[in-house]
Amino acid sequence: MSRAVIRWISGPVLHARAEGPFALREAVRVGPQALLGEVVRLDGDTIVVQVYEDTTGLRPGVEVTGDGQALSIHLGPGLLGHIFDGLLRPLSGLDTPHVAPGMRRASAGEFQFGPLVAVGDELAAGQAFAEARGASGRRQTCLVPPAAEGRVAAIAAAGHHGEFDPVCTLIAPDGTRRELAMGHDWPVRVPRPVRARLPAGAPLVTGQRILDSLFPVALGGKAAIPGGFGTGKTVLLEALAKGCNADVIVYLGCGERGNELAGVLEEFPTLTDPRTGGPLMERTVVIANTSNMPVAAREASIYSAVTVAEYFRDQGLDVALMADSTSRWAEALREVSGRFGELPGEGGYPAYLSSRLADFYERAAVVETLAGGRGSVTLIGAISPPSGDFSEPVTSHTKRYVRAYWALDVKRAQARFYPAVHPLQSYAEDARGFAPWWAAQGHGDWLRLRRRFLTLLDEQAHLERMARIIGKDALPVRQQLTLFCAELVNEAFLRQSAFSEIDRVCSPQRQAAMMRLIGKFITHAEAAVAAGVHPEALARLATLRPLQRMGEEVADDALERLTELEAALDREFAGLVPARVPAAPAAAAPTVEADDATDR
Repeated sequence: MSRAVIRWISGPVLHARAEGPFALREAVRVGPQALLGEVVRLDGDTIVVQVYEDTTGLRPGVEVTGDGQALSIHLGPGLLGHIFDGLLRPLSGLDTPHVAPGMRRASAGEFQFGPLVAVGDELAAGQAFAEARGASGRRQTCLVPPAAEGRVAAIAAAGHHGEFDPVCTLIAPDGTRRELAMGHDWPVRVPRPVRARLPAGAPLVTGQRILDSLFPVALGGKAAIPGGFGTGKTVLLEALAKGCNADVIVYLGCGERGNELAGVLEEFPTLTDPRTGGPLMERTVVIANTSNMPVAAREASIYSAVTVAEYFRDQGLDVALMADSTSRWAEALREVSGRFGELPGEGGYPAYLSSRLADFYERAAVVETLAGGRGSVTLIGAISPPSGDFSEPVTSHTKRYVRAYWALDVKRAQARFYPAVHPLQSYAEDARGFAPWWAAQGHGDWLRLRRRFLTLLDEQAHLERMARIIGKDALPVRQQLTLFCAELVNEAFLRQSAFSEIDRVCSPQRQAAMMRLIGKFITHAEAAVAAGVHPEALARLATLRPLQRMGEEVADDALERLTELEAALDREFAGLVPARVPAAPAAAAPTVEADDATDR
């Protein structure tokens, strides 16, 4: 075991004189409390260590010892349903309300162990050799570590075993023996290996209409949510965690205020999973790293979270990682970089900010696992730009690496418009590729209606500037109709109530039905105005209010009510101008054809 002695210390950074070989990124233990640290620089006989715990009381002369391996976390069946700090030390299920200094991990108790192999079987890296079930009864897979393989020499019998008990013995091709437990350790900064990366063919269903229908993110893709203070980033991430169709949710609170994370930690254990009817925490891992925790641990927390996500991906699951927020992580990089004496770059951030962001987001993918299965990791990162300035370094660099960009708008948030995603500042680069998926859901005209909605919203933005000068009543009738229809799209489709039991999550089938119904109303309205009906008459239609309120009044299991509303809409427009306005088909072509620029 290598040893060093502290020569200089400032906050979480120390310099020590090495008395043995150390490796870059090697984990170390500092002082009598064995505080966790990591070697970040080697300079002759001097090592520079980043300490992930409170360094109060440390002084020159204190001993530093190396672990002989890279900074790692333990991955196993004890992760689901629990809350951890940024170094994956448990915050729930402990006898003490505090994490003791130097603590590495705590036992997650016993699990029902069920072997999937027999003595003599050959196991490859990443292959499943057993199942483990906790108190909730949820099945998890025990994997051979990526660096191990061999023939099974012994396997434990079915029954209850501790998470860290040896349950399987492998004999490697070179004859060495290796004991396997239900879980294993893995370096947080090293992506877990896969057999192949696969193209994304389906969106992550979030349950939020403006995201799924206008700006979808791929399952296995990456998205960013930039927004100023009070625009609802945390609320939106929590809604995605509750309503998305991922098999496992990893929620990371990185450097956020303690009161916000306290609300998350209190609420999540009480929520019901709409997919299973059981507690939502059964498929959730929460990593909480508040702003008053050691800054270096905040820098490491984002790697811990994505490593946990990759572990569940390797079990053949679809995983969604919500990171709130990457700006606080970048601020930790900046603070630690300053203590290292590195030259600052743009905004005071280190010059390697861009590459670190790329390293993080590129770990999102749909993959073929080492065992031959299919899994995915979807990364969604919130950004908190100072003063809502989207040109600042973290936001501008992040835009280079994400495929979906959901910009939150201060004005929409102040108007209590939820989600406050600005439809003209947001985009989704993979949207065109999801048309076959929507067609398989029975929504073959999704791409056309999406383009039509975005065109209307774009025209509304131009016309509102003119209307503020001359007034809406002075605009031509066709332009008044454009404003009326765009407002209907905003109120009936894009606005979604997080407080409504019905509207907080919207299925793709209901989204498709709502889009078709609004599209039919717009087609009818254009025909009516062309026949001489003034837009003011449209505002008095009896079907308008049910159309505006259908998101909160029509549940996923009552879609026949939308069919009834559509029939009533046809009848009312037919009675409005019976001689000139026939019932319009749902797939009528839009009056304004959008170009590629509007196909966000």
